[in-house]
Amino acid sequence: MTILQSLILGLVEGLTEYLPVSSTGHLIIAQYLLGMEESAALNAYSVCIQVGAILAVINLYFSRIRQMWAGLCGKNPTGRRLICNLLLGFLPAMVIGFFLAGPIKDYLFNAKTVLISWAVGGIVILLFVRYKMKRGKGRCHNGTALEDMSWKAALTVGFMQCIAMCPGTSRSLMTMLGGLVAGLSMAAAVEFSFLLGLITLGAATVYDFMKYGDSMVTELGWGPMLAGTVMSWISAIIAVKWMVKYLQQHGLSIFGWYRIGAALVMLILILNGLQA
Repeated sequence: MTILQSLILGLVEGLTEYLPVSSTGHLIIAQYLLGMEESAALNAYSVCIQVGAILAVINLYFSRIRQMWAGLCGKNPTGRRLICNLLLGFLPAMVIGFFLAGPIKDYLFNAKTVLISWAVGGIVILLFVRYKMKRGKGRCHNGTALEDMSWKAALTVGFMQCIAMCPGTSRSLMTMLGGLVAGLSMAAAVEFSFLLGLITLGAATVYDFMKYGDSMVTELGWGPMLAGTVMSWISAIIAVKWMVKYLQQHGLSIFGWYRIGAALVMLILILNGLQA
């Protein structure tokens, strides 16, 4: 892997990790367009490069993380409640991922799965937005605040996150929708999605690095890997800041149309030789 390839992958990862469009699907396309051959090391790096996006959320939500740390130390009840909810939200993915991570990578990490997931996810977003509009404009902004989130809502988000184990679905999409379905406001659903990502993505990164770290270093090299991670961090900061502001003003619709368009692009690529 060259430095340029790693920078492109880092840019794609950072821009798409926290948007409801699936970073995995975009990385699969990027690797194909860059002429990179699929391998266990490259697939693992596609997970480990998420550390840049993790660092971006730590930077942007440091005050909330400090609040949770105070909660762990018994000094902030709100922070303690939030971290308990995050652990509850992570629990379903931890259990299901332990048993299904291998088969998912073996059988679902392909262009055909991403194509279907992008299209279905886009349709789900548009139907959800239409449903919310029928129930009253702005309803998503009037839900429960993050500080008042219940343990049942946290588990709802956690089980929704498990659906995103299918490549192309988008962890961010499932957790945001899960939060909205559970009655959170848009702001609370987005923030909980980001914070839950710290645990989920962090666990996946550590697992893959421990399992494939040696092969990644040998095949890809430390230099390109670090370059891609730094690019991921920078681009994720930009993407997160933009998305939080955009969602508060405009909602999810644009991402639904984007996913459908991306599915059509994927179909064209498959018809022109991309391994399905």
